[in-house]
Amino acid sequence: MPDAPGLELIRGEIEREHPGAVTATSFDREQAALLVDPEQVIAVLSWLRETPGQRYRFLASLHAADYLPAEPRFGVHYELLNRDRVERIRVKAMLADPGDGTLPALDSCCELFPTANFQEREVFDFFGIEFRGHPELTRILLPEDYVGWPQRRDFPVGGEPVTFTYNERNYG
Repeated sequence: MPDAPGLELIRGEIEREHPGAVTATSFDREQAALLVDPEQVIAVLSWLRETPGQRYRFLASLHAADYLPAEPRFGVHYELLNRDRVERIRVKAMLADPGDGTLPALDSCCELFPTANFQEREVFDFFGIEFRGHPELTRILLPEDYVGWPQRRDFPVGGEPVTFTYNERNYG
């Protein structure tokens, strides 16, 4: 894991190639994170993956968080691993709620990291964050006709239980 000064050096190198891509850094509880402009998240992930001396080639986790009432409301978190050095770095893209009935969106990283396929679908399923260019952005755990995004902080608690009937004949 890069230390705090090492994280700032990484930020500086990224900024030389992609000005404005990194908006801030965070080093909290021995965890290094780059906060990035959502429109440049693929550029930053590509840089971390391909640049000699970095080589964070494994996407260990992609998940989201809802920071309501804060704005920007949503955070998409990428945890990258350099397996040769056993180092982790986090990349965080913050997304505002468009508020016009459309869903927040950012580019898919499936082409860079194939493991993102199902993780992006899970984020879409539970948070309603779209990933532009995803090969099959459909619900993965909830039924296709389910309405809402259950991991959002403003989702009503309680309500109707989800009924799964795909194997009802076997257990009915």
